[in-house]
Amino acid sequence: MSTPSNEDFSIVPDGHSSRGRLERILRRGEFAVTAELNPPDSADPNEVFERGAIFDGWVDGINATDGSGANCHMSSVGICALLLRAGYAPVMQISCRYRNRIAIQGDVLGAAAMGVNNILCLTGDGVQAGDQPGAKPVFDLDSMSLLETVRIMRDEGQFLSGRAITSPPHVFLGAAINPFAPPYDFRPLRLKKKIEAGAQFVQSQYCFDLGMLRTYMQRVRDLGLEKQCYIMIGVGPLASARAAKWIRSNVPGVHIPDSIVQRLEGAQNQKLEGKNICIETMQEIREMAGVSGIHVMAYRQEELVSEIVHESGVLKGRRPWKRELNLIDIAAAQGPAAGNNA
Repeated sequence: MSTPSNEDFSIVPDGHSSRGRLERILRRGEFAVTAELNPPDSADPNEVFERGAIFDGWVDGINATDGSGANCHMSSVGICALLLRAGYAPVMQISCRYRNRIAIQGDVLGAAAMGVNNILCLTGDGVQAGDQPGAKPVFDLDSMSLLETVRIMRDEGQFLSGRAITSPPHVFLGAAINPFAPPYDFRPLRLKKKIEAGAQFVQSQYCFDLGMLRTYMQRVRDLGLEKQCYIMIGVGPLASARAAKWIRSNVPGVHIPDSIVQRLEGAQNQKLEGKNICIETMQEIREMAGVSGIHVMAYRQEELVSEIVHESGVLKGRRPWKRELNLIDIAAAQGPAAGNNA
């Protein structure tokens, strides 16, 4: 039997912060899988439906990015609204780059009213990283103060001004982490600060160095942080050695060891080798103590996500929610003539 859609959950379970599917999976102790949707440069809703369908039945949540790379795309809240319409469990990313605290608090209420149950709080890259560097940055909040803001709205039922919220947002709060960027010793302490600010789950930057991740997770376990927060590690397939070199030179915070580049360079089929590296990495992470899930970022290779998740075996036979076509979907797919003949 399929898990019901988010809209079917009318009561927040005891001990939970949201009605959402992702939180339920993690609290049950299941190894969760999320993925990132490449946002369209379009106002066509079908582009979101088509991109979401690629992950259908393979992930427990779909991240809707907020101006990724400081470039303009369809908004995170808009993508979430469309994903919810199709029955998926979106993770709404909020970047502090563009909006002040008044706008952000309004977005949180609006998203929660639509049924968004998961919010990932980010500071965001500077506008100079994008294709409109003349845009005016805001950064009224950062990831820490954003976490605190949404936690206050949810748990204390009030805005930052102190004014009461009549119906607080029931949301599962997340943040980003990067174990692979210096200063390395500070990274577990940074996670601790985010947990104290309100983070209940975290998703990491790409992991291509398992040794660095093991060192980080040992420190996390020493501090007992894995018992306070669900830790999901970011992975993704590399299309080629050339792509790997470009990413590590141009994407801040991504560490790709020389050994990975050399392995790709020595492969007859570099794209296939990149996929195999991702699968092996996921399998290693799946067995790592304190890790609760995987976050798959397969930019422009989204069609590989189902294969990667299936071949890695990280779900161990569990199948995430899958949209089932109903009679309305079938009639719409067949066109007006079919409907007239029904």
